[in-house]
Amino acid sequence: MARQPALNEEALVQLGPEKLSRLVIDEAKRNAPFRKLVTAALAATKGPAAVATIVDRRLAGLDSAQSVVDWEKSKDFTNEIAATVATITGELAAADPAAAADRLVRFLSTADRVFERVDDPSGRLKDAYRDAAGALPNLVRRLEEGDEASVLDRLFALIVADVHHLFSGIISVLFARLPANVVENWDERLAEAERAHGPVTTPGTDWKKQANGYWITRLRQAIADRRRYVDVFITPETIRPQASPETIAIAERLCDAGRHKEALHLVRKRGRPNLKVMTHDELTDDSIPRDVLDLPEARLEIRILDTMGDRQSAQDLRWKSFAATLDLNILREHIAQLPDFAEYDVLDNAFAHVSSFKQKERALAFFLNWPRLDLAAKLVVDRRAEWEGRYYQLLLVAAETLESIYPNAATILYRALLDDILDRGRASAYGHAARYLETLDALANQEDATSGLNSHPAYCAELLRRHGQKRAFWSLVKVG
Repeated sequence: MARQPALNEEALVQLGPEKLSRLVIDEAKRNAPFRKLVTAALAATKGPAAVATIVDRRLAGLDSAQSVVDWEKSKDFTNEIAATVATITGELAAADPAAAADRLVRFLSTADRVFERVDDPSGRLKDAYRDAAGALPNLVRRLEEGDEASVLDRLFALIVADVHHLFSGIISVLFARLPANVVENWDERLAEAERAHGPVTTPGTDWKKQANGYWITRLRQAIADRRRYVDVFITPETIRPQASPETIAIAERLCDAGRHKEALHLVRKRGRPNLKVMTHDELTDDSIPRDVLDLPEARLEIRILDTMGDRQSAQDLRWKSFAATLDLNILREHIAQLPDFAEYDVLDNAFAHVSSFKQKERALAFFLNWPRLDLAAKLVVDRRAEWEGRYYQLLLVAAETLESIYPNAATILYRALLDDILDRGRASAYGHAARYLETLDALANQEDATSGLNSHPAYCAELLRRHGQKRAFWSLVKVG
């Protein structure tokens, strides 16, 4: 079959301007957002004022429109919004950053009105607005001193009242790009807004007011990070109601500020219980639920201990964390800190621990990823009766990885996958089951009689006895 020609700039240039022009015109007739981009590109040849005029016309339409856009038309509407954002951040920003920043802020100010009248079940419209917000930090950095005052004043009002979380992902970047005097001014204004808002814990405070109060506090904390005022960041966390302080966030900042003892005390201090997690496999073998923050907190404690020069305690915690989680990176970090040649004994102990780990799926994943395929195969064979096909993603990867060099282990896993599909009568997966049986047929020639597995003919006979009535499956099986 002939290869498709490459679609790149060099290849398109070979088409020549006339053919390219025809293609652009044809696509512009079919695709309204594309037509807007082409129109903006043509306007850019006349200067930034021409592009700004096109953008102003579209923004005026957003300001005045009142009609409801239902879900059937929301995709086209969102594509046009995205084209407007692309024009502002592309053609206009390249020619006139100040004009682009002004239009971008004006565009973002339409969010409330647009979201009220557009049915956006996919969330793509909100993403387009977030993309617009995401372009602001680079534009703000390019503003001349005389242009920034008005834009930043309007931007401040938008950010403080951001109920749609359009700016939450860019605040730290934005504050890093703002001039120091602007950051200081914003902090003063936020402090004033915080005082006017009052405590968010006051009885009867509605949730919107609480959310806005927390957001103002978050903004002040982001500014505190920018100015390296650790205590300003910490104070709101220590008085936060009905929630645990963000221990990791506070301890990280204390560590960065050189306040290592305070950081260590905090990260070791257990406050309210955090979210507990368990895998399905852990539920079935009486494991104790794990704290979802255990590993991040341990990593931070290790970092603090290393910074303080307490290498042995850091190493002990690395091993303890690995033993609890089978995290590959923690083990690699532990080994990297060992003296020469000491890693061999440590690795032997680590692999023995993994082999006896209760959650066999996590142990198997560890050996596959390390990689130690010989130990992965041994684990599969040693625990041959325990594998469950419902973990099909892991088991299939393991089976495919092992089949060429460890056919017995692969056979066990393929049988587990096949048995699970048929036992549960998953007709939609019968095609996969038929392929697994075909693979088992091929692996049968490599079976080791001393493996303790039923022979392939015996397995097939049992399969037919238990599932012979599943004609939809057997119709897919290739007859050798």
